[in-house]
Amino acid sequence: MNTEARYPDLESAGDAAKNGSGGHALFGWYGHLRANERRAFWSCKAGYALDAMDTQFLSFVIPALIATWGLTSGQAGLIGTVTLLMSALGGWVAGILSDRVGRVRTLQITIVWFAVFTLACAFAQNFTQLLVARGLMGLGFGGEWTAGAVLMGEVIRARDRGKAVGMVQAGWAIGWAVSAGLYTLVFSLLPAESAWRVLFALGIAPAPFVIFIRRLVEEPEVHRLAKAQERDTQASHSFMEIFGADMWFTTLRTALLAMGAQGGYYAITTWLPTYLKTEQHLSVVGTGGYLAVIIVGSYAGYLFGAWLSDRVGRKLTFIVYALASMVIALAYTHVTLDNTLLLILGFPLGFFASGIFSGMGAFMSELFPTRIRGSGQGFCYNFGRAVGAAFPFLIGYVAQKMTLGAAIGTFAACAYGVVILAALTLPETRGAQLKH
Repeated sequence: MNTEARYPDLESAGDAAKNGSGGHALFGWYGHLRANERRAFWSCKAGYALDAMDTQFLSFVIPALIATWGLTSGQAGLIGTVTLLMSALGGWVAGILSDRVGRVRTLQITIVWFAVFTLACAFAQNFTQLLVARGLMGLGFGGEWTAGAVLMGEVIRARDRGKAVGMVQAGWAIGWAVSAGLYTLVFSLLPAESAWRVLFALGIAPAPFVIFIRRLVEEPEVHRLAKAQERDTQASHSFMEIFGADMWFTTLRTALLAMGAQGGYYAITTWLPTYLKTEQHLSVVGTGGYLAVIIVGSYAGYLFGAWLSDRVGRKLTFIVYALASMVIALAYTHVTLDNTLLLILGFPLGFFASGIFSGMGAFMSELFPTRIRGSGQGFCYNFGRAVGAAFPFLIGYVAQKMTLGAAIGTFAACAYGVVILAALTLPETRGAQLKH
């Protein structure tokens, strides 16, 4: 089938090259978006930022929970692990759901879901209740990324897809910063034993945003046409097609790519603060200044990665970011640092370890056909999240037999090595038409 003829709003790589105005500019592309593309862009970006805000609340309230309820570090860690594992399940389910009921409707459901269960966390009376509420919140947290990434991948034309989807991914850094700001404000005004409840209660804020999405954001044309064709031909599709004879190898390599990126990220961000405090005895770790440097670096890394993926290609961008993340991890764990150098290195740490995700959504959208795009993206990204979530535990276990720094460096190097190998074997998709 001639995809260009069926989907005239999608551009080929040749069209993208000829239509260069704004095609390679960092922000110039935005001026060429149509009204429906802009609405989808801002709804997904805001949704992802709010997702990040609700998700990051836990990292800030753990000390208050330990002091108020007497939680052990193991119990606190279990809440985080359960959230990640449930988010992996939620991401896969949301991908399947988006193929069945639509991208926009699934986005609405997931935003309301994570907002409501973040609010539920505020009313928890004990560890078990908080664990259940946080786990249920994770279902929506994971699902929102999948629904938003698929929606953006289909709405934005080929020449701008990497930049637009990457800019949406950058919303994570914004949500992280908002979460840190709200934590600072709430905990400065209220005692810790009640402040953590207020912070979680603020998590309901994203719910009214669904009204905007419902009224102004349309289903992508490519998805509507594919569903119409299914009805006309009475064809049915199963999410198991991602494991079919013509797709399983793509699914495997894409899942490994996501696993390496997320395993490396969790390996660094979970244990690095502990290593720097206990083995390098640095006092600036955990301060607002250090966190701010990492967040700013993350946002810059998302933006540059989004631009680079459209400029030089998805594969090369992944490889460059993976190599740089590997070098940063080894530098942190094998070089003697002082507080000043630590602050300086915080920027490239956030830039590369977070920015590597900016190209994921566009790349996965281009690898899977429309009928199973949500299922494919949902499975691959969240398989990576589920396996990557085990890396912190494995590092803690291995650190009993070697230094913590060596364990972090080894796991991070292996994880980013997997990213490089997977990227080398997957096809380049920059400027590609979406498959039907």
